Amino acid sequence: MKELIKSAETRMQKTCNSLQGDFGSVRAGRANAQVLDRITVEYYGSPTPLNQVAAIASPDPRQLTIQPWDSSLLRAIEKAINTSDLGINPQNDGRIIRLTFPQLTEERRRDLTKQVKKYGESAKVAVRNIRRDTVDKVKAMKKKSEITEDDAKDMEKDIQKLTDDYCKKIDAMTAEKEKELMSV
Repeated sequence: MKELIKSAETRMQKTCNSLQGDFGSVRAGRANAQVLDRITVEYYGSPTPLNQVAAIASPDPRQLTIQPWDSSLLRAIEKAINTSDLGINPQNDGRIIRLTFPQLTEERRRDLTKQVKKYGESAKVAVRNIRRDTVDKVKAMKKKSEITEDDAKDMEKDIQKLTDDYCKKIDAMTAEKEKELMSV
């Protein structure tokens, strides 16, 4: 019984971790290497994450530098960044690629805030789906007479409390990211 709730909690925590990763990929006006996590580069015929083929550094708050370990990758990295949804033009000087992050406009901040809210809402939906799956398992156990009706009710209460806690946590994470986006 406790394993079922523990399993649900683990899955909900993974959802929160995934949401944190999604928030990291949202450009907040500051240079953040996480925005490059989703970019892959064609390396010897296979798509490889950018951070596995290059050193990524942030020399100042508005700039990232990408220095590939194999200089023949400069063009491929530049192409990957141009085709991504970053909206930043890379500057290639023959050795490293520089990404300069411009100050966000008010309109762009609002768009990013909407995107963050969508991420938060989809994470809450995922948590509710985990709750539904777990409650269904509890009901199946009750139907098979593996647990008593009182135990089933207690477990459903525990699962609901867990769901509420994680939804509050997701709301707090979303509010924090929105605050970060709207601060100039």
